[in-house]
Amino acid sequence: MNLENKTKRVQNFLKTAHFQHPEWIPCNVGIMPATWKKYREELEEIVLRHPKIFPGYKRGARNFDLMENKRYRKGKFTDSWGCTWANIAEGLASVVVAHPIEDWNDFEAFQAPDPLTKGDVLDEPPDWQKIEKNLRAVKQNGGLARGNLRHGFMYMRLWYLRGFENLMMDIALDEPRLRPLIEMVLNHNMQLIRKYLDMGAEYMFFGDDLGWQKSLPISPEKFRMYLKPCYQEMFNLCRKFGAGVYLHSDGHILEIIPDLIECGANIINPQTRANTLEGLEKVARGKVCIRLDLDRQLFPFAAPEEIKAHIKEAVDKLNLPQGGLMLSAACLPDIPLENIEAICETFEEVGGPSV
Repeated sequence: MNLENKTKRVQNFLKTAHFQHPEWIPCNVGIMPATWKKYREELEEIVLRHPKIFPGYKRGARNFDLMENKRYRKGKFTDSWGCTWANIAEGLASVVVAHPIEDWNDFEAFQAPDPLTKGDVLDEPPDWQKIEKNLRAVKQNGGLARGNLRHGFMYMRLWYLRGFENLMMDIALDEPRLRPLIEMVLNHNMQLIRKYLDMGAEYMFFGDDLGWQKSLPISPEKFRMYLKPCYQEMFNLCRKFGAGVYLHSDGHILEIIPDLIECGANIINPQTRANTLEGLEKVARGKVCIRLDLDRQLFPFAAPEEIKAHIKEAVDKLNLPQGGLMLSAACLPDIPLENIEAICETFEEVGGPSV
């Protein structure tokens, strides 16, 4: 990927991802809509005090009550796959509560939505012309042209469709109808990925929560049997086009990180507590870029000094001079404002802005 015409921030991100000696550790503070809704102007003041981490943010830029993404709105809706989502806490993510193929008898008549004419959440067609125009504009302005699939694009979509317990039984018992279902979801994803790549996406961003708090939900062997070939096919397509691959996953994934690297992931976004710094140091440090999701279960309860120590320990254990470490802090509404401030202050000490 040619860095000559990229802004310094994008150059640094790419150098970090590809172990090319970046100037700083890219740091990102992710603020949930519910957190903005709760703290409002007080939170905005923190953001304004830390322009190094929030470059370009202007006072009044945020509508604290607006939930642009339907998944963050209170109530229920049915997506284009026929999965019913429910939300009882506006500003936090919805969950799937009804599954269109809960009974295998419904599979024969089931059809996946056309990814090029129907959105993932709604039946409205995506505005591909506008998306392509935006990608071109980002490139021309020195940004990183990013494509992305909806969070839960592969493994999670399978249990959205079948129900979690049903899917676990399907995998355990090697249900023969599972493979055609996997192929259906994979084909849907491949069409979307190719569309973004054809439009010039330079990096593809994926999110699929593959782990539980302390283990994988299925054995590594079953992962390799059913899911690894899917990620390999999708990521190989990205690499064929010269695009980088970013993969987010909540939960414990240590046993399959080598598999995800083999599939072609350039950046992996794992959670700290579920995988431990020691585990990530052993399995991933220096082998793939780690965009570390810092301990969001610590943030609500710790003193600011503990949070600062936690971040600095992560840097000590995982950073290398040649790069390979990014830091991410998800700020939910249960985090006190002083702790959000501590995160921002420490990020300014150890790193700088991400893309």
